[in-house]
Amino acid sequence: MTDLKKQAADESTVSETAPRVIPPAEHPITLDMIDRDALTVLRRLGEAGFAAYLVGGGVRDLYLGGTPKDFDISTNARPGQIRKLFRNSRTIGSRFRLVQVFFHKNHVIEVSTLRSLSEHDLDGPQAILAPNNTFGTLDQDAQRRDLTINSLFFEIENKTIIDYVGGIDDLDHSLVRIVGDPDRRIHNDPVRMLRAIRHAARNNFRIERQSWQTICEQHHKLSLCPPSRLRDELFRDLHGGYFKAWLELALDSGLFFDILPLYERTLCEKACGDESCCDQLRRVVAVIDRLTMKVKESGGQPLHNDFLVAFLLIPWANVRFDLIAQRLKGAAAFQFSKKLRQALDEEIGAQLNLRRSSRQEMVTLLANLPFFIQHHQEGDDGWPKWLRKKSYFKKCSLFFACWQDAVAEQEVPDQLLDIVRPAAVEGSERRAKGRRGKRHSGGGVRPAFSSKHQDGIFGLKNRMSHGKKKNR
Repeated sequence: MTDLKKQAADESTVSETAPRVIPPAEHPITLDMIDRDALTVLRRLGEAGFAAYLVGGGVRDLYLGGTPKDFDISTNARPGQIRKLFRNSRTIGSRFRLVQVFFHKNHVIEVSTLRSLSEHDLDGPQAILAPNNTFGTLDQDAQRRDLTINSLFFEIENKTIIDYVGGIDDLDHSLVRIVGDPDRRIHNDPVRMLRAIRHAARNNFRIERQSWQTICEQHHKLSLCPPSRLRDELFRDLHGGYFKAWLELALDSGLFFDILPLYERTLCEKACGDESCCDQLRRVVAVIDRLTMKVKESGGQPLHNDFLVAFLLIPWANVRFDLIAQRLKGAAAFQFSKKLRQALDEEIGAQLNLRRSSRQEMVTLLANLPFFIQHHQEGDDGWPKWLRKKSYFKKCSLFFACWQDAVAEQEVPDQLLDIVRPAAVEGSERRAKGRRGKRHSGGGVRPAFSSKHQDGIFGLKNRMSHGKKKNR
């Protein structure tokens, strides 16, 4: 039987399977728990004669008593039909399109059409199916999802949960299970292994035996994935607040070394000072979790990805370069930074498709850590004035404070946690300030075309001003 016929047979079998329908009396989800904008979308689709459901992680989190980050919706309406119902919307995606509906304060509800295939399950003859053949039924949409606990549907008319794959039983038993045949699903998209581990770590669940065995046997297939996908999945887990639990599962399954192969040669073989590299890594990861949870609870800006990855690499740098013991100045410190940058380029830069600016930021944080440690150990009061003037001082001082938390359990001061922000956030804040007040504030670097700067740093100020006068 060909793969295409086998899939058709599988789908016909699935379509005959009756779902388990959980009535309101047997589950904790109420309409009051659902986002108001999501309810608006669900009701408007229903009034237009379409079936619409709250799907995926939103149903899972509500069932577990949590607050979903996103409220995603699936419907039997096609993207064009959805757009006609919501003028405040746009279509995104190429092969599989979905509609984003915009509300107040740029709040977005994503609406997708029920599908029979995942984009990662299209291979061989399946890849040439016409686009309209990817639309499917409710049971087919459940079967194409990654995990059973993410394959649940909630409909608001009868307030029932619809379960085709045993997701409710798995939630009740704290299990993470890959939908369908784990071998085939992981072969088609190895990133599913990372998602299984993420949800097990986040919810303190166990991974179902067959799914876990397949992950342990096929973790090496992560190397077949685009580096950018692995990078984005790692960033997501670093910011989750459950990275310590994630690390243990990733180490036990072996996939940790497929994401960060630079640790494979050093992690359990050598010591980081007085403790093993593995123990030091666990200390570092515990600090990452504490910081990310503190930032989430306070509503602050998340720590930058470069900062977290650099902090995660301290045990590796300590084994590879004896980082913490370095005492370098001048040309020697510069050469050490170059050597560190070369190692990062070779061992992690391409592996995670990191930008050059990100790599340099990580080198700056790692290379300056020994000096901050030395200054602290010598008992000097305050930081030198020349150091406080450096552009990297604030970020490096937070980096050092995090290290002190890891080795001496000295809690990171709250005032330091607002320092490291994503560049996009910083840029938007600067633009907003420029619109609200004066274009240039005192105390900063004078812009090149300032009227108080005779010719500007490029010697163009006078020409531009003359040009404007002529145009008048």
